[in-house]
Amino acid sequence: MKNGYKILWTDFALKELESTIEYLEENWTEKELKNLASKLEETLSLISQNPDLFQKSEIKNNIRRAVILSHNSLYYRFNNDQIEILSFFSNRQNPKKRKLK
Repeated sequence: MKNGYKILWTDFALKELESTIEYLEENWTEKELKNLASKLEETLSLISQNPDLFQKSEIKNNIRRAVILSHNSLYYRFNNDQIEILSFFSNRQNPKKRKLK
């Protein structure tokens, strides 16, 4: 069985993930945080195995969107045999704040 494609996070996506975690640590329980981490890990594994699994973004055709629970979405694209995570977006924000390159 294939190990999957390499996943790279952009600096922007890592900053979004970090600020989301900081917010959630203040407002969620430990159990909810662990559930989010588990779901994120599971989703990244699925993307690594099958990059075309999730729906195409309404923003750009080459960008895909995976919903992580109902609160966050992961935006990514597949380039040169690797997955590039572009954004870890909080769905509670105004969609106009999404920044995808």
